[in-house]
Amino acid sequence: MTGRAWGVLLVLCGAIFLEGIDVAMLNVAMPAIREDLDLSTGTLQWVMSAYVLGYGGFMLLGGRAADLFGRRRMFVLWLVVFLLFSGLGGLATEGWMLILARFVTGVAAAFMTPAGLSIITTGFPEGPQRDKALLVYAGTAAGGFSIGLVVGGLLSAIDWRWVFFAPVILSFVILVAALALVPVSPRPDRTGKGVDLAGAVTVTAGILLLVFGVERATHAPAGWTVLTIGAALLLFLAFVLIERASSSPLVRLGLFRSGSLVRANVSGLLFAAGFFGFQFIAVLYLQELRGWSSLQTSFALIVIGVDAVLSPLLTPRLVARFGNARTIFGGLLVASLSYALFLPLAADWTYAAMFPGLLLLGVAFSLVYGPLTIVATDGIAEEEQGVAGGLLYTSFQFGAALGLSAVAAVNIAATDGTSPAALLDGYRAALVVPLAAALIAAAVSAFGLRARRPATTGGDGSGAPSGAGAPQGGTEQPVGLGA
Repeated sequence: MTGRAWGVLLVLCGAIFLEGIDVAMLNVAMPAIREDLDLSTGTLQWVMSAYVLGYGGFMLLGGRAADLFGRRRMFVLWLVVFLLFSGLGGLATEGWMLILARFVTGVAAAFMTPAGLSIITTGFPEGPQRDKALLVYAGTAAGGFSIGLVVGGLLSAIDWRWVFFAPVILSFVILVAALALVPVSPRPDRTGKGVDLAGAVTVTAGILLLVFGVERATHAPAGWTVLTIGAALLLFLAFVLIERASSSPLVRLGLFRSGSLVRANVSGLLFAAGFFGFQFIAVLYLQELRGWSSLQTSFALIVIGVDAVLSPLLTPRLVARFGNARTIFGGLLVASLSYALFLPLAADWTYAAMFPGLLLLGVAFSLVYGPLTIVATDGIAEEEQGVAGGLLYTSFQFGAALGLSAVAAVNIAATDGTSPAALLDGYRAALVVPLAAALIAAAVSAFGLRARRPATTGGDGSGAPSGAGAPQGGTEQPVGLGA
């Protein structure tokens, strides 16, 4: 790649690094936030869920906006919003203020992230070069998470509010670099195209109701839960009908005819549900049952960040040898093994007993995340790359929200008292949720193992089928000009 291409890629990697470090720091700081603001477990879960709901709920609209209004324009605009509301979160004095700030920050990420991803998928030709860029991108996201664990622990030891102020500084640096390096592009032709607000409202409301219904299932009447989840399903049905009737749909339903795209999104949803749900329980176990400090917890979980090294170094070789489908399937099996190793969790476990499961989870992330990103955007037309990226990240964030809700609900239901034994029973029961999610994801991805590999006669010699999303004429499109 040229120096200019690397410069643009590094800016976009900086943004996904920001997203990873933001989530990881908050994860470690949760017990300190609970103590300072006197939050219940349910409210604490919503501090996490508010972000992923805003992120997942508006991601499809964010992807569509990138395609319609310009990828660079959306990336820069919403990076500014992310910066502002991250800072406001650090000023919160009540739980609802923090939840609101996190929700808006998630909405900003929902517009910023698919714009950044689509700049990569339209700026690099489909094939080895794009795959390399996407795997570097995925590795940077993992690096942000692992570094965020340590930084979050250090900042929480000082004051948990710095967990929100630190991303403001990083956001500003990325903003300056983006304005300098990502080239301005002509405004896309929007003739006959529009923003499907009705579709965006129905799908966002459906996600909110579904997660809220799951979270409240253990301490609300059964009829109320059924009514809430039923309303969510009706909203999803309305979304489908709106998309079928719209002349400019938020998501063209024809995209779902691609089996690989559907498998990638379902697998991504389930994998995120298990991954985020496991972290939520692991942090509570280490800090509330074992009494570990935020910094100790950070260093305990940092081994998961091994994927920051494996994603750009090992995963490309495995993908080249076995293909994306087999690599993803193997990663989901490794994740299942990791969660299974934690089922006999004890109150006096040494770190040596936890280490193998945590290490395997980092390996699993490196095998799943990057290849899923490739599969979900491979062969998609350039004008729909933003939507394809938005769809995948919607699945990730929707899965994260459901995973957090499910483990919180199971944990609350299975915890009978405040004794160490009661807390441990709740954690053990909740750990079944990540294992079940990973096993189901592996079963879904197994259908892709029988899929025929793409022909290796692409016009660019890269192994990509001719015309499968490659730039017209077989020449590389300058980075950023497709934005």
